[in-house]
Amino acid sequence: MSARASRLLLVAFALAVLVDLGSLAAGAELGHRIAKPLLMPLLAAYAATRGAPRLLIAALLFGWGGDVFLLSGAEWAFLVGMGSFAAGHVCYLVLFGRGRTSPALGLAYGAALVGTVALLWPDLPAELRVPVAGYSLLLTAMAYRASALGITAGAGGALFLLSDTLIATGVADWPQLPAPDFWIMLTYIAAQVLLTSGALGGLGHAAAGGQAYGERRSAV
Repeated sequence: MSARASRLLLVAFALAVLVDLGSLAAGAELGHRIAKPLLMPLLAAYAATRGAPRLLIAALLFGWGGDVFLLSGAEWAFLVGMGSFAAGHVCYLVLFGRGRTSPALGLAYGAALVGTVALLWPDLPAELRVPVAGYSLLLTAMAYRASALGITAGAGGALFLLSDTLIATGVADWPQLPAPDFWIMLTYIAAQVLLTSGALGGLGHAAAGGQAYGERRSAV
């Protein structure tokens, strides 16, 4: 794909982001329903023009599935959407591989997971408690492992965790920020952009490092 196509897709994605967030800030539900399903396909198409691995494309498209299902207020749609996001997290986990991460960061994420689930548990609908806890474990693992690709991807994982925690507090009927959907989408979009950017940069750097190492070995 040409650089021009890549730029056009990035512009289209940015426009969709502006329409979606602007609609949420203005309380225009129709604009949100039109723009939200466009976000991840456009980001995935842009990533594909940058030579993204299939697992990254799959993660973004599973995110698209979650976005679409969460537009419905039905409980079954919420569960299916959560399952789609969970599949995306599995793709991310495999993509991140076994790179080095900070044990201290792992302990911090573990403490945050246990504390958040413990606080939310009594206020969640009984039929959602186990699914939400299981999903939270997978999401936290993804956020932690994202740091293996560097600060950018690590920040994306942390924002994804924050975004979904905001959703969970809404399900638990906790007090919400003004225009809660705006903040959920803002942190979610930023998370996917940072994960995509971090994966493209981090994997490219790793590949270049591996190639350089191979060249040095062959020269010995």
